[in-house]
Amino acid sequence: MNQIKKLAGIIWLLLGPASIYFIVRAAAHEIATKPGIDTVIQWGVFVVIFIPIAIGMSIFGFYAIKGEYNH
Repeated sequence: MNQIKKLAGIIWLLLGPASIYFIVRAAAHEIATKPGIDTVIQWGVFVVIFIPIAIGMSIFGFYAIKGEYNH
């Protein structure tokens, strides 16, 4: 079970930065296709709220790899 937790930790650790990259890329694409102030505000809020969530996923993965959840 601990090996599964470490494998899941690697997945979570890599998922954080990848998800930040994809949300920023999607926001840039949507803002470029529809350059209105409502689109900029909407995607700005999405990105600002999602970045701490993605950082939390990476921290969770780091602790899972370290073995903090083996108890």
